[in-house]
Amino acid sequence: MIGVLGAGSLGRLWAALLPGDQIGYLPRPEASLSGQVLTYTFESIGGEERPIRLPPTTPEAISVLLVTTKAGDTFTALQGCISAIPAQTPIVLFQNGLGSQQSVAEAWPSRPILAASTTEGANRPTQERVIHAGLGETWLGPLTGSGSARVGSVIQVLNQTGLVLHAEENILTRLWDKLIVNAGINPFTAILDCPNGDLPESAFFQQHIGDLCREMAILVAADTDRHPSPEALQERIRDVVTKTARNTSSMRADVMRGKPTEIDFINGYLVSLGKKLGIPTPVNQLLTEQVKQLSPHSE
Repeated sequence: MIGVLGAGSLGRLWAALLPGDQIGYLPRPEASLSGQVLTYTFESIGGEERPIRLPPTTPEAISVLLVTTKAGDTFTALQGCISAIPAQTPIVLFQNGLGSQQSVAEAWPSRPILAASTTEGANRPTQERVIHAGLGETWLGPLTGSGSARVGSVIQVLNQTGLVLHAEENILTRLWDKLIVNAGINPFTAILDCPNGDLPESAFFQQHIGDLCREMAILVAADTDRHPSPEALQERIRDVVTKTARNTSSMRADVMRGKPTEIDFINGYLVSLGKKLGIPTPVNQLLTEQVKQLSPHSE
């Protein structure tokens, strides 16, 4: 049985595309619907709609676990069930940003822990509806030694979705790339309360994006073996802004719904890394503080 821990928009997207008799969600004790069959309407990338029934499953029955919780919930959610999950079961982390993945891998180093970086788009306009909003690609790679041997088998399972998947031995590189884009878009859209495409015309974005990219370029060079230029990072961010002009970022959506954001695992992670490495990060600090003012319950 393929298990989903965190049945939000992304979790329900994967669940809808996997064979219905092979997928179930792992109930969380604090969830109001714990133990009930989840029902929702799924709209495919082509606009076709179909009903989905996602039953609960048990930790003992899971052969692959997809963890699609928010970054701030990941460690606690896993801590509550991992002792009952078979030791050989691959655990695939789909979180935004960085920090949560390392915490899981460090806590359970003997487990086959993998991380995924995906550009698949999923929206959940209502509790009962999930839309596959954009086709993308997904990269999977190991975070622990035993995870390395399980990448191929996990990709074989997830290939049943028809989505594009790739093995990535150095998955932290992919996670860094996504972090840079998220850090350069999400907080600005949350603070300005605008879709991605409005950013280039914003004075606030124009004022800070260059310095933000300089901070990130220094951090990447200090923490990895790569040395990107600030200009290259800014070009990448602006390219994604153009391609996703009508999108609402997940951080803006969280603020709009009064939910905790993942700022501590995006710009907040860069602030923490800067402190660890002795690198000033004033723009990341500014963005982190302003988003936290909008969402006081942020982790």
